Amino acid sequence: MEEIYTQIANLGFPIVVSMYLLIRIEGKLERLTSSIIDLSNNISKLEKL
Repeated sequence: MEEIYTQIANLGFPIVVSMYLLIRIEGKLERLTSSIIDLSNNISKLEKL
């Protein structure tokens, strides 16, 4: 039984932390992509003036 707890501690915790960080980064990447697209559109509009 103690071996199972050790395996959960060794594998489960890093997996949970990695998933949490990936989910947080995904949202930030989506916002960054949106901001880059908006910036590109604004630059295109300025170039047309």
